[in-house]
Amino acid sequence: MKSANGLIAFTLLTSAFAPALSPAAAQTSVARAPFGKTPDGQPVDVYTLKDKVLTVKIITWGAHVIDIEAPDRNGKTGDIVLGYSSMDAPNSSYLADHKTYMGSVVGRYGNRIAHAEFTLDGKTYHLSANDHGNTLHGGITGFDWKNWSGAKIPAGVELTLVSPDGDMGFPGTLTAHVRYTLEGNKLKIAYTATTDKPTVINLTNHSYFNLAGGGQILDHVLMVDADRYTPTDALSIPTGELAPVAGTPFDFKTPTAIGARIHDNFEQLKLAKGYDHNFVLNGPHELSHAAIVVTDPKSGRTLTIYTTEPGVQFYTGNFLDGTFTGNLGKEEQYDGFCLETQHYPDSPNEPKFPTTTLNPGQTYRTTTIFQFTAK
Repeated sequence: MKSANGLIAFTLLTSAFAPALSPAAAQTSVARAPFGKTPDGQPVDVYTLKDKVLTVKIITWGAHVIDIEAPDRNGKTGDIVLGYSSMDAPNSSYLADHKTYMGSVVGRYGNRIAHAEFTLDGKTYHLSANDHGNTLHGGITGFDWKNWSGAKIPAGVELTLVSPDGDMGFPGTLTAHVRYTLEGNKLKIAYTATTDKPTVINLTNHSYFNLAGGGQILDHVLMVDADRYTPTDALSIPTGELAPVAGTPFDFKTPTAIGARIHDNFEQLKLAKGYDHNFVLNGPHELSHAAIVVTDPKSGRTLTIYTTEPGVQFYTGNFLDGTFTGNLGKEEQYDGFCLETQHYPDSPNEPKFPTTTLNPGQTYRTTTIFQFTAK
């Protein structure tokens, strides 16, 4: 639905989420195995979702996607997301890497909140500041650094996390569920949450894709169905403007190589050392509408994204610096891209942005589908 200012409003549903099981989903196997332990000794499990086309692995720690095996145009299968095979190996594990959010579900509020504070119903809340005085991806100990509880569901896994009132400064006890399901060539991520006090929420998945299976992603060809984006200041906080992409390096309405203009003399690119911006997706925000398409010309692998969200954060791995080595090798600048479907950054402080407020009695619900094909 649309708000009074014409922007897409936050989706709030009171009915429970009950996914339908398609014939393709019925062919998906789900297996659970130990993966390691958290810093305080809790067991971490890995769930492997497998069908005739894809294999996807998800761990309970941070609800990370750690592996997606997808075929290329010749039918050769390979891993296409950056990740690790260990919980605690030096410089090559989820406990070693506390800076990239590699494949995790970030929250309670994905992306940034300016000055680590917001006001809701007349009360100002002070949050955990972990990014130049701002809050990034929920604070110092966000949802990416929590061990979710897991349970098998048809064709997938449901992960659940209870975030207590005051967690990283956010109000309300929030109960969040993330359901990963695999149906043929589609990985579906469905998010739901409820709260006992008014709060803000913005959940997303922070996977770094590399459809070639390694190397830089600058020759990947991207289409984003967006006429506008949200420019930022030097600290990546939106200015409040909804700027047109036309005539700028941010115009991906026509499929364009990611690296074609990434080094242009354009202030927004220079500030972020590449792309790290929210795109305002054109409607309809429905799962039948292809909002984003990315193709790797070498392998032919193509990622198509469908989402109910009004925005997507396009990030080109600008700050990967070789510190960590993952399943696809040393993680260098531009070795992976993120497409984080979301509400806009700093929405709690920008009244004209689509609202991210969740009230008691409401159910937060968003869904994104990642479809993998090969040309």
